[in-house]
Amino acid sequence: MILTPIKWTMIQTAALQSLYMVSLSTILTSLAGIPLGVLLVITRQRHIFESAKLNFILGLIINATRSIPFPIFIVFVIPFTRFIVGTSIGPTAVIVPLTLAAVVFMARLTETSLLEVPFGVIEAAQAAGATRWQIIIHVLVAEARPGLIMAITITTITLICYSAMAGAVGGGGLGDLAIRYGYQRYQTDIMWVTVILLLLVVQGVQNLGDWLVRRISHR
Repeated sequence: MILTPIKWTMIQTAALQSLYMVSLSTILTSLAGIPLGVLLVITRQRHIFESAKLNFILGLIINATRSIPFPIFIVFVIPFTRFIVGTSIGPTAVIVPLTLAAVVFMARLTETSLLEVPFGVIEAAQAAGATRWQIIIHVLVAEARPGLIMAITITTITLICYSAMAGAVGGGGLGDLAIRYGYQRYQTDIMWVTVILLLLVVQGVQNLGDWLVRRISHR
């Protein structure tokens, strides 16, 4: 399998587009998803900021969003995407549905990680006079760091998969290249290279996440 210089240029451009989409989406997703997950936990029954109504509403929104398949979700949020970035096509436009879809996923993973923190540790912090904010930062988040890193790792890999699917609607990146050239034009060499690149990136992200978790856990 020998690729022409033109094909290599196309692959490099698509790879940079995928890197741009996934990197920015991961940052935005973490900034929004982790606080949302924290809110899900602290508003639970008998927690430090109990609010059954707020917890129910958040859970309902998250479950409803997660139930929509991503290709359909992209189309569903096109009006909002156009409102935010002025277009619904291209790598920048895809960041909007990527982030919206991944935030709720990240929130649930964050919730799971935080719930593994023993409540006795929280009660001890309360007895010591810690404020709610101090408990969130220095107890919940601090104790759940390995789980949160793994949550970010899993979310990043999910975003890589989502970004590949976004190629079906003109989102750009490796997925778009694989569909337009590898599938529609039967250029199997491009298909194989894009698949291998995606596999390598996913494996690299997983290995990095595992390494960070081991480092923090040993401390």
